[in-house]
Amino acid sequence: MITRLFSLHDAIFAWVETKFSGVVLPTLARFTFAATLLIYFWNSALTKIGDGFFGFLSLSNGAYFQIFPKAIEAAGYDTSALTPFHTLVALAGTWGEFILPALVVFGLFTRLASIGMIGFIAIQSLTDLYGHGGIEHEGTLGAWFDRLSDSLILDQRLFWVTILVVLIVKGAGPLSIDRIIGRR
Repeated sequence: MITRLFSLHDAIFAWVETKFSGVVLPTLARFTFAATLLIYFWNSALTKIGDGFFGFLSLSNGAYFQIFPKAIEAAGYDTSALTPFHTLVALAGTWGEFILPALVVFGLFTRLASIGMIGFIAIQSLTDLYGHGGIEHEGTLGAWFDRLSDSLILDQRLFWVTILVVLIVKGAGPLSIDRIIGRR
């Protein structure tokens, strides 16, 4: 009796895995990313660009304050005192906050974009902890396997990265530009 039950269980979920893991899982991962993180990253990027239509070509002071908080403080909050390296990194980071999430959502170069997003999240987390002093506040880093699930870095960003790892492993799924390009 118990052997039949296990066999039935295995048969049902083997069918579910073969029929749905390549369709539902990546599509749900991209939907979850879009529903929870797309606007978060785009709003963050909007605080870093200059004014006007071509604002994406210049950076606001907010870009330097967010990305290089200690360097801008050491420069007396004078952005012109920063090096071209600071400008290039801030510009790349700002554009990355627009481009990488869009690539994930549309399913274009999804695996590479997801790897880029994981790198972005790692740098963002380190900046939050060490650049902005979040490591000094008990709840910011948090801890795994505790009774709380709301720490900014360890808890929340583990969910973010897990969604992106699904996309790296499974690809973008059937409703994606990657799939359309792959058929040609």
